[in-house]
Parts: sequence; C-alpha cells; structure tokens
Amino acid sequence: MKTLKIIIERSADMFGAYAENAEGIYGGGDTVAEAKQSILDAINIIKEEFTPENIPAILKGDYEIIYHFDVESLLNYYKGIFTNSALEKITGINQRQLQHYSSGLKKPRQPQLKKIEDGLHRLAAELQVVELV
Repeated sequence: MKTLKIIIERSADMFGAYAENAEGIYGGGDTVAEAKQSILDAINIIKEEFTPENIPAILKGDYEIIYHFDVESLLNYYKGIFTNSALEKITGINQRQLQHYSSGLKKPRQPQLKKIEDGLHRLAAELQVVELV
C-alpha cells in the first residue's frame, strides 16, 4: 500500500496542508480538522474531476494518508490539551524551551524533536492499554 504524506503547518491565521510526495494536493482551514478535511476534499475532487492521466499515481489504487506536523503546529494544535508543564513531564524539555518552540521563536534541533516525538509516543502507548472498569 502506498503512503500519501501530508504536511500540516501553522501560519499566522490558519493551518495549511499539502502532500509532500504528490503534486497538486493542497488544503487549509482555521483548525487542523478543517485542514485535514480540506485535503480529503481536494483528493476527492482530483479523483472525480481529473482525467486518469492527470491523477497523481499515488492516488491510483490503495493508499493510506499519514499526517506530519512541524513542531510549532503540533504544540499549538494540542495547546488546549497539553500544558507546557505536562509536556515538560512527558518530554523532559523545560517549559520555557517548549514555549519558544510553540511560538516559532526557536526551532528545535533533531535530538529535541526526537524527545518530543518519543515522549508523545510513550504517552500514546500507555493510553492504548488503559481499560476502565
């Protein structure tokens, strides 16, 4: 199965989304959910309206969509869910540094990106095995 990689980035007034590995697939919205829906709408338009030779090869046959965030967009998207204090506990990165990343004042280096990603994946793994009684 092919993978369509969608990059989601935050700008001053919206979230933009585009396919990293296919031409002409773009979307946007006020929220991440709207940007994702806009991408799905764009894919549907391409598949319904374009001639077969103009449809990107990745959209022919089975494919899955994977969303990638830049760190600023991810931190802002989840700001209402995770406080900087909670993210500090999850990632081991201090709150001030996380605030710099979420505001775009500073860009994290690869080791810091890995800490954020690994911390969130650990949390997700823990939550997946929770069973409430």
